[in-house]
Amino acid sequence: MGKNLKFIGIDLPGGMQRSWTVPAYTLHRLPGQLSLEHGALIEPAAVACHDVRLGEVQTDETCVVIGGGPIGLLIALVAKVKGAQVVLSEVNDSRLELAASLGLRAVNPLKENLVEAVRSATDGAMADCVFEVSGSAPGVEVMTELPNVRGRIVMVAIHPEPRPVNLFKFFWSELKLIGARLYEEQDFDEAIELAASGQLHLDRLITRINAIEEVQQTFETIEANPDGIKYLIDCAS
Repeated sequence: MGKNLKFIGIDLPGGMQRSWTVPAYTLHRLPGQLSLEHGALIEPAAVACHDVRLGEVQTDETCVVIGGGPIGLLIALVAKVKGAQVVLSEVNDSRLELAASLGLRAVNPLKENLVEAVRSATDGAMADCVFEVSGSAPGVEVMTELPNVRGRIVMVAIHPEPRPVNLFKFFWSELKLIGARLYEEQDFDEAIELAASGQLHLDRLITRINAIEEVQQTFETIEANPDGIKYLIDCAS
């Protein structure tokens, strides 16, 4: 085995084993104090770190996150760790309650005017950075109404079809639109550091841990119940 390769093995139920040989540079060491359950959330946390890094979020800035699913919540928490004031927009009441309990300003745009909520939270200055994570047409429609002059919009969500965008706002306010996809090595490093520090509150984002025999049931639950955040599968059970 070459020095740049790494052998990985895992135990499966019934005494089965599965192994891979992968390039060593693709691996990241988890610190001893980080549980495997939290380690399972490093990949989505790395997405959030990547998005916040591309958004160039700074201390004392205001960020708006449109969409409070797993990635949206992690983006909001990473931005909060950076010292930003965060407003999170989400239509699911359970996710709104979770966001509020994590110290985020949570707004339901179906019940409250999001633009006015951001204006009130910033004394009229509006947002420095907006993250569109909802993948919805209303999210795209409102995202250009939220930034201040020379604000940034980070497109995180996957939109399955073209959306109308108010280009006049980009011209008039000199806005910047940033596409964000995947992550890089430094994003994994930061995600591991933040997870190990406890600042991302990963326990609160794990809705349930199911046995591997319950994989099908777990996917059916996710499909039927939008209240959940992250479901984990225990492959050793």
